[in-house]
Amino acid sequence: MISSDVIRGYNDLIILSLLLDQASYGYDISRQIRTITEDRYIIKETTLYSSFNRLLNQGFIESFSGRSEQGRMRTYYRITEAGRSYYKEKCEEWTLTKDVINYFIKE
Repeated sequence: MISSDVIRGYNDLIILSLLLDQASYGYDISRQIRTITEDRYIIKETTLYSSFNRLLNQGFIESFSGRSEQGRMRTYYRITEAGRSYYKEKCEEWTLTKDVINYFIKE
């Protein structure tokens, strides 16, 4: 399992990537992260909601109330145009970060 310290700076990127195609709610985003990473990264609830608050405050996502398929009221999140631009910036940053770190990885 990956250390949360290693991935901390990229939680926003992960969340935004999951919101690119459709709105979602906290538990579902957490479940998707777990599923996609095959349980190698499990985002803590406090980390997830801290990211939501930061992204909301920066205008990168917006929230709205809606009903789940089971009829329960939930808070959903969707990416904004500013969020899409920020996502692209973070992807470029990741590519650069990965390239730099690869200079020091000896297999």
